[in-house]
Amino acid sequence: MMHRKPSARTAGIGVTRTRLAVEDELDWVFREQPTEDFGIDAHAEVVDAGRVRGRLLALQIKSGSSWFRERGQDGWWFRPDPEHVRYWTNHSLPVAVVLYHPERRRCYWQLVNRETLTRTSRGGWKLLVPEAQVLGEGARAALSRAAEGDPYRLRVRELQLSLPWMKMLMAGERLVIDIEEWVNKTSGRGRITLGVDHEDGNEPEQLAGWTVFLGLSSYAEVVPELFAWADLSLHAETYENAEYDDYPYSRDDWGALYPYRNGAGEVDFYRLELTLNDLGRAFLLADRFATAGSRQLTV
Repeated sequence: MMHRKPSARTAGIGVTRTRLAVEDELDWVFREQPTEDFGIDAHAEVVDAGRVRGRLLALQIKSGSSWFRERGQDGWWFRPDPEHVRYWTNHSLPVAVVLYHPERRRCYWQLVNRETLTRTSRGGWKLLVPEAQVLGEGARAALSRAAEGDPYRLRVRELQLSLPWMKMLMAGERLVIDIEEWVNKTSGRGRITLGVDHEDGNEPEQLAGWTVFLGLSSYAEVVPELFAWADLSLHAETYENAEYDDYPYSRDDWGALYPYRNGAGEVDFYRLELTLNDLGRAFLLADRFATAGSRQLTV
């Protein structure tokens, strides 16, 4: 019988707690990375007023009481090995170390850069993780600033993150966006979900989802920006069965795109279908070139 090592369980809890802090407290997107990505456990993507623009942080997550044994001034010393320091400081994304304290059930963070790293007397490195830097709502402004980058690079990153969905469309899959808009909330609260319509009569298979707070921003402005690589249209089967005459609200904000249902006068429901546009097709072509060279560009 195989037994799971306690260290593996502790590491898993640390990743889960970090995910909760990113998704529930920061209202950002958390993407766990494959184990072969040396020194990076996950990406946190900034969501600003419901908009995902490719602003990312790379996270190295460490879990367990052992990481809190060495006290520093108002925090704890974290001692990475030189290989990781070289990797992090040359990484294309800003990197943050996250330490999960199992007794306190809190995650603490610190950015990894030349300002925060300290040389040791033996030529190694140490990093002070402040006790005041709890991963949660209070960290949003600082981490958002750290994730800022050149607009050109941000747009390219956003397309790179969407590449698997572009490939699904190119392969003939039907992708749909489900939107739940809380019409009576001044916060612009809502939920946007991307899924696959398998055309089997069931609800779409969910691929990704975002809780958004748009404030005064319009879904008509935000949603096309989130999916700039595709054109949007009504999902035909859903709207064929909708009772338009019973819909009590104005359709002007969306023009030809309007909710197919309203729940208790509180939530408007939209379902839109994605079609790959010129930008999406061009980026797929650029990806093929970057992956395999010009020989793969001919069909």
